[in-house]
Amino acid sequence: MDATTVLLVDDQALVREGMAMVLGQEPGLRIVGEADDGRAGVQLARLHRPDVVLMDVRMPVLDGIGATREIVTHCPQTRVLILTTFDLDEYAFDGLRAGASGFLLKDASSAELVRAVRTVAAGEAVVSPRITRTLLDRYRQAPVNPPESVRLLEELTAREREVLVAIARGLSNAEIAAELFLSESTVKTHVGRVLAKLQARDRIHVVIWAHRHGLG
Repeated sequence: MDATTVLLVDDQALVREGMAMVLGQEPGLRIVGEADDGRAGVQLARLHRPDVVLMDVRMPVLDGIGATREIVTHCPQTRVLILTTFDLDEYAFDGLRAGASGFLLKDASSAELVRAVRTVAAGEAVVSPRITRTLLDRYRQAPVNPPESVRLLEELTAREREVLVAIARGLSNAEIAAELFLSESTVKTHVGRVLAKLQARDRIHVVIWAHRHGLG
């Protein structure tokens, strides 16, 4: 099985060195590059096409939000994990809106860092429940497009709608499988189809979509 490739983008050399040291020792993870500003991060992402980018938000030349937006556009298979100092940082929310798959506090433990990288690489999202609730409250206030919502929902099968609602409730694949009496592999297939039909990058964006449209 190929290793999960990781790109580190942070203007603090000590932060990059610390993350590289932790992740470089983990089996199945490989650091493919480091950058000290957002523009260089985008260039390395386009060159290496990493599975995961660990992205700081406050950087010179191009900040992490702009860099995330460009990486998501040019490297659709790459997942971006925003690094932030405060769990309610406005930049973290902006990062999710730009297409990031979650965010991680800079003071996270080594185990949390490794788990977050593996989680994001697997197509999951890394956002605490408290932050998810706050984020959803903001999205509920945003206008929606009813005709478009109806069209997308009509593209889902009955089973896929059940899976969508379960994802919106925060259930894992194993929990969805138990509740719907399906195998985990079948649930994974349904989740993938829901992501594709809703044009969502990962589960957090499915949760946001579902709550915005009254399904959560």
